[in-house]
Amino acid sequence: MAQIAEDLFLLLLDNAAAQPALERDRRERLLAAAVLLDLAHSCRIRPAVPGDPVEAGLLLALAGEGVVDPAVEPALTMLQRRPLAPRTAVSKLRRGAQERLTTHLERLGEIRRVDMSVRRSADSRAWPFTNRHRVGSARAALLSALFDRTAPTPSTAAIITLLHAGDGLGALLSLNDRGWRWVHARASEISSGSWVDESPTTLAEMNLAVTASAVRSALL
Repeated sequence: MAQIAEDLFLLLLDNAAAQPALERDRRERLLAAAVLLDLAHSCRIRPAVPGDPVEAGLLLALAGEGVVDPAVEPALTMLQRRPLAPRTAVSKLRRGAQERLTTHLERLGEIRRVDMSVRRSADSRAWPFTNRHRVGSARAALLSALFDRTAPTPSTAAIITLLHAGDGLGALLSLNDRGWRWVHARASEISSGSWVDESPTTLAEMNLAVTASAVRSALL
């Protein structure tokens, strides 16, 4: 399941217009990065380290079993062809990332597509929620991690890391100066990978944190 990318897109949709927040280029880069982090959490990719047969820092595809989510399959296929730097991978994946996610979320029954004009382009569509259970849970988890210092789930930590790196938290929150100082401090803490020490972790969470550190550099 592409939980990180799906929840991130649902959070960006959570507004009166039912259209994703942030300008297109930044939004596409964030969604592409989220897809990579979903693969990392599934232990299907990781950054290369010294001793690997490729340059350290490149994203490597790993062998694995099980069905790959349609929203992330193109990213895995791309990295199976050859390792790529995080910035290159994000750049190659950004086009089409939103369309794949909206199609998949429609199939899951989370959203429905509404064409707002005869142009039928991505920018002229709205995606109202069919129900608010999933986006409500994702938003509650994000707010709890930021304001209550609750240990974030891996998905929530990854979303906060990406939004912080891509200067996208303002699309979800409206705060005064004091509130933003608190949020940026907590988001920086989570982005540093400290969240892995806040709750029991497995290899999957460790790999997610390491990959997130590599991928967020592509958004700065």
